[in-house]
Amino acid sequence: MKTEIAQGLLNSYSYLEYRKVVADLLAQSKSSGDDQSEDHLYYSQLNQTRMNRLDKTLQVPEEITNKLKNLEKEYIWLVLAEGWCGDVAQIAPILFKMSSVTDKIDLRMVFRDANDPLMSCFLTNGSRSIPKVIILDKGHNELKGIWGPRPEGATNLIKSYKAQYGVVDQTAKTELQLWYLHDKGHSTMDELATIMVHIEELIHQKI
Repeated sequence: MKTEIAQGLLNSYSYLEYRKVVADLLAQSKSSGDDQSEDHLYYSQLNQTRMNRLDKTLQVPEEITNKLKNLEKEYIWLVLAEGWCGDVAQIAPILFKMSSVTDKIDLRMVFRDANDPLMSCFLTNGSRSIPKVIILDKGHNELKGIWGPRPEGATNLIKSYKAQYGVVDQTAKTELQLWYLHDKGHSTMDELATIMVHIEELIHQKI
């Protein structure tokens, strides 16, 4: 796993670099990733609009900001992503905002399909679900935690829908996007801030 993480970091981008790569591909009528289907192109275009809006409107509550600013160690959030993924479009801007309020978190984005060995290390129930946040100690790139691909409320919504209807169809995707819209990023922020505080508590226990 250390090798895959090291290679992933070498292949990673800053958030703004990641946004530019996706935008440049869209200018060529392409999506990121191996699947160049019309669906992926459509969703990539839709996600650009979503992310532009979220970049402007998302705010990190003071309570979360304080938790992140009070981190003692430095970390890397290495995030597996693709431009066509609706969950990435909702969550990546949140990660960017969170990393922007502290000097303790270095956010790095890495494309899933171009980094399959890394993705294979962080499957979700056997699937290549994204986004996946790989939390690393910045000094040694040591794995400290994992988060993703969705906050608990969004995960439960999809599980419940699939249990009831047997598929995740367009209606489910619409319900999911509405869930994200109403949540305003708070669940993702709360869950990740809690993980970061817990990581630091474990570090203190070892000292």
